Amino acid sequence: MEEEQQICPWCMTEIIWDEEIGPEPNCPHCESELGGYRTMSIGIDGNDASADSADEEDDSELPEWNDADDDSEADWAAEQDGYTGATRGMLAAEGVIHRIVDEQLEAPECPNCRAYMLEAGEQIVKEGFTPSVPKATGKPFVPTPFRMIWYVCPSCFATSSQLSVQDRETLIDRLSEQE
Repeated sequence: MEEEQQICPWCMTEIIWDEEIGPEPNCPHCESELGGYRTMSIGIDGNDASADSADEEDDSELPEWNDADDDSEADWAAEQDGYTGATRGMLAAEGVIHRIVDEQLEAPECPNCRAYMLEAGEQIVKEGFTPSVPKATGKPFVPTPFRMIWYVCPSCFATSSQLSVQDRETLIDRLSEQE
């Protein structure tokens, strides 16, 4: 028996439910509500007999698909008052996203939706930054210049940054000198 696959419309993550517990009302990855008008189950295999019978149950709220128009899926999603479901382009991008994440030295989780973030680039911070000087050290523990690594979430498009690996080591060295 093949399991029905579901993709969260908020974080675009495939949801694999625990067989003993079964489906829950919230996504296990981003904890967004699943159900009602906000969720659309997608039968990825297309040959699954159980998916065909599920499609026949209630088609009253589904759009009428025009097979001649490849953009109909995206057009319908755009008409749904801000709903951005899984389009073919988003599903195709998943493979590229996974390859990029595999190549990265680090892959932090997005603080918003917990998807793995993509490394967008490096920023050297020189001017416009005034370091704090704590009384405990008497000098800045993050002196300029330093490098920040920027990440972007491919699911919710949030950005995040971290000190580069070299600057993290420098930070630890500076803080350990004070003991």
